[in-house]
Amino acid sequence: MNDQQLLRYSRHILLPQIGVEGQERLLAARALVVGAGGLGSPAALYLASAGVGTIALADGDSVDLTNLQRQILHRSRSVGRPKAESGRDALAEINPGCTVIPIAQRLTGERLEEEVDAADVVVDCCDNFATRHAVNRACVKSGKPLVSGAAIRFEGQVSVFDPREPASPCYHCLFPEGEDVEEVRCAVMGVFAPLTGIVGSTQAAEALKLLIGCGQSLAGRLLLLDGLAMEWRSIAVPRDPGCKVCGQSG
Repeated sequence: MNDQQLLRYSRHILLPQIGVEGQERLLAARALVVGAGGLGSPAALYLASAGVGTIALADGDSVDLTNLQRQILHRSRSVGRPKAESGRDALAEINPGCTVIPIAQRLTGERLEEEVDAADVVVDCCDNFATRHAVNRACVKSGKPLVSGAAIRFEGQVSVFDPREPASPCYHCLFPEGEDVEEVRCAVMGVFAPLTGIVGSTQAAEALKLLIGCGQSLAGRLLLLDGLAMEWRSIAVPRDPGCKVCGQSG
């Protein structure tokens, strides 16, 4: 690190759990953030400000006026622009030392696998089950840790699915694909603006811990937030030995 970096990240370096070595791991790391909306905004902002060297920011949508109530990565002048490009510009203002790769498309197929394979950690901030399951399969295949979050109305959830840990479940263990799970969207159900910030920031914290190698991750646990009562609950999530995605990988 140069003198400017030592000064910029001094509050991290002061923490014995991080120090110079941990900060250097962040500077050398690459994170994939899937979704630059309500969750992806705070997640990407904290990853960039914390010094993650490269962030691939993937989102196929454009900024809409209704997004601005909670998607703090974007500004009023960004309406109509691709979210990935608007996000890149915002992150550059926060930390010009962070390389941001905008991917203005919905990641699928080989491109998704390529981006997951290139990443050290994947942060799933999307809003649909099809993408969540596709990202999960790619992470299991590549052996990359996945930080998953969701927020709707006043309810949020966060978990980590880490295929490097034999006992860790994958997303499919918790929400099996093909089951009759109701998919709700903010456009229909609404969402409390700060809730996305709380969940997205928690995702960033888990991703940073994984990259640094400190603390205990949420692997094997599902963290649930009731935003109206402001109460957190933690639920144990076991690995499903018969899981069609990760059952044969360990």
